[in-house]
Amino acid sequence: MLLEEQRFLHEDLERLEQGISDRIAEDPRHIRDRLNRDHQISGFLNRIQGQSKRLLDIYNDAEGLRTHEVQSISTGDPFDEFYKQLNQIKDFHRRYPNEPVENLERAYKRKALGEGESATSEIDTMFTGEEAFGRFLDLTTLHEDYLNLPGVKRLSYLQYLTTFDAFTAPQNPIKRVDKATDQYFNYVGRLATYLEDFLNRTRPLDDLEKVFTSFDQDFEKAWEVNDVPGWGVEVLAGPSAPMTEGTGEGVWCPDCEKEFKNANVYKNHLTGKKHVKAAEARRAQGSLNGSTGGELNGHTNSRGSTIERLKERAIAEREFRVRKLAAMMESQRSDTRVNVERKQGMTERERQMELDAFFAESIEVAPRNGEDESDSDGDEKIYNPLKLPLAWDGKPIPYWLYKLHGLGVEFPCEICGNFVYMGRRAFDKHFNEARHIYGLKCLGITNTTLFREITGIEDALKLWDKIQRDKKKEKSGGENVVQMEDANGTVMPEKIYYDLQKQGLL
Repeated sequence: MLLEEQRFLHEDLERLEQGISDRIAEDPRHIRDRLNRDHQISGFLNRIQGQSKRLLDIYNDAEGLRTHEVQSISTGDPFDEFYKQLNQIKDFHRRYPNEPVENLERAYKRKALGEGESATSEIDTMFTGEEAFGRFLDLTTLHEDYLNLPGVKRLSYLQYLTTFDAFTAPQNPIKRVDKATDQYFNYVGRLATYLEDFLNRTRPLDDLEKVFTSFDQDFEKAWEVNDVPGWGVEVLAGPSAPMTEGTGEGVWCPDCEKEFKNANVYKNHLTGKKHVKAAEARRAQGSLNGSTGGELNGHTNSRGSTIERLKERAIAEREFRVRKLAAMMESQRSDTRVNVERKQGMTERERQMELDAFFAESIEVAPRNGEDESDSDGDEKIYNPLKLPLAWDGKPIPYWLYKLHGLGVEFPCEICGNFVYMGRRAFDKHFNEARHIYGLKCLGITNTTLFREITGIEDALKLWDKIQRDKKKEKSGGENVVQMEDANGTVMPEKIYYDLQKQGLL
C-alpha cells in the first residue's frame, strides 16, 4: 500500500498549498484575525515539511518495499494483486469499523459557522489581557522579580519598561558581584524566555531559529574579544584605570564603583581613605572567590576560578540576548509605554470596560453562506466626510478625539525630507524612529538624543558644532584644574575647597 500512501501524500501537499493560498488572499482587519491566519499558515508549513519528509523516504526506498510492490503489480496476474489488497482493506475496516476517514477536500477549508455561533481561534489562549493579542508587552511579573533583586533601586513599571534591557551602570545599579547570584541568573533567564516566547507568538511566519542562531554567533565573537558590555576582564585600581563601565567617557574606579571625568582627580582619589578601604574589601572578596587578588596598582584580577568565569559567561549570554530581542520589539515597547501612561489616568471601571469592548470587538460572528454579498458590501462603506483617521477597528475616530490630540495640526521636519507629521504625538514619537535617526546620521550627527524638537538641518548642524567645541574646551580646560583633598580623603577643586574652608565646613 505504499503507492496509495504516496498518492495520499501528494494530494495532501496540494491541498495544503491551496489552503495557504486561500489564507494569504485574505486581508483581515483585526489583529486577532491576522495572527490567527499567520498561525494557521505556520501550522500548514510545518505539516508540509513533515509530509515532504515522509514522501522523500518513500522515494528513496531504503528497504526496497516500494520496488517490491511495483514488481508485484506489474508482474503476474494484476487481478490477483488487486483482490489481495481489497481483502486487506476490508479486513482492516472489519477490525476497526469506527475508524474515521479523513476528507482532504474539506480538511483545510474554513468551516462555515451556523447562526449564533462565534468564531473560535487557537490564539485566544495564547495572550494575556494586558498583551492585547501581541500589541503590548506584559512585564508586570518580571517587574516584581526585578524589584526583589539585591542592590536595585525601586522603579515604577513605566521606568522599568524603559530600562529593562540596560544591564550596565548608570542605568542598572546592580553590582557585578550581585549578578553572580542564582536569583539574578533566574531573573535574566525568565526575561529572555518571555521575550523569545512573545516573538514566537507574534511572528509565527518568521525564521526565528535563524535569528536566535545569529544572536549566539554574535555573542561568541563579542565574548572572545571581551566586548560584552559590563563583562570585560576587570582591572584593579591603578594609574591607568579601565574605561569599560560608567558612561565610558571618563575614568572608572572598580573598587569604589565611581566614575571620574578627570585623570588628576582619579590619581588623587587613589590615596584616599575611602578608596583604600574599598580596595581592601574588594581584594578580600576576590580571595574568597578563589582569585589571587593581584596588586593594588595596575594588575589584572582573574575573578576566581574557571567555573566562576563560566557562570559569568552564561549570565552575559542571557543579557546579550535580552538586548537583541528588545531591539527587535522596539515598536511594541513604545506602544506599551504609551498604553501604560494612558491607563494610569483611567479608573478601574474604565479599564475593565475597555478590555470588555476590545474582546467583544475581536470576537466577530462570521457571515452565513446564504447572505447576499451586496449587503455585506454595503456594510463596508464607511461615512467619513471629514476625512478623519481610522482607528484599529477600521472606523473613523470621534471628532472630539481628533481635536483633543491635535491631529489637524501639521508638523513638518526638514531632517526627515520635509515629511509632515499630523498631531503632536506622532511628531514627538518620530524623533526615535528610523527615518529621523537616518537623517541625522546623514548629517554626521551620532548622538541623536540631544536633538529632540530640532527639525531644521541648519539648526542641527549649528548645535552639533557647538557640542563638539564645548567637548574640546572641557577636555583641555579640565586637565589644568588644581585639585585639593580634605582630611577625609574627599577630592575637590581648589576654589570649592577654599570656599568650604572659609565657611568652617572643613
